[in-house]
Amino acid sequence: MYTRLPAFVIGFHGCDRAVGEAILANRQTMLKSKNDHDWLGHGFYFWEGNKDRALAWAEARAKYPRPGGQKIQHPFVIGAILDLGHCLNLLDHDALGLVQKSYQALQAYHDKAGIPLPKNRGSKDLLLRHLDCAVIEALHQNNQESEITQYDSVRAVFVEGDELYPNAGFREKNHMQICVRNEECIKGFFHPRRSDGEWRQLGL
Repeated sequence: MYTRLPAFVIGFHGCDRAVGEAILANRQTMLKSKNDHDWLGHGFYFWEGNKDRALAWAEARAKYPRPGGQKIQHPFVIGAILDLGHCLNLLDHDALGLVQKSYQALQAYHDKAGIPLPKNRGSKDLLLRHLDCAVIEALHQNNQESEITQYDSVRAVFVEGDELYPNAGFREKNHMQICVRNEECIKGFFHPRRSDGEWRQLGL
């Protein structure tokens, strides 16, 4: 009943300038992420309301590219207007329960098959989330096989980075992330306004 958020959400996507400009000019469509370590499963990724974090991500990928990842020479950010539709909102108690049940079912399957579960790994922030991706994708697959309404998007908060100060409950990279599964939920793209008030594109 409460899986649909009542308003549009603004998301930001970090990418290479050439890619971003091509998307904004409708010369290219945004590519869906299908990595087996995607934090929220497969889909189109956005930082919710956080353009500077999107730019920082693109700058980090330009400086430290990942094998097989997108090539970024000129960090850039595009904005998007999103309707999350039927959302697996991982700030919601019931949604978290569904993910937990999906894990239990996946674990039972792997135990029966004698196959080890994937593992999250990569520093204290678990940057490569193979297990989480497998659990969420298993949930989507089960919904499809059971003819349950498919989720249009997945939304979650992540506590990431170092403490802002000793014994703080806040981290320097805390953020909200959105994974859009249904491309129709992306209502449009735009050039974000810079923090200094100018209308130049971020990354220029």
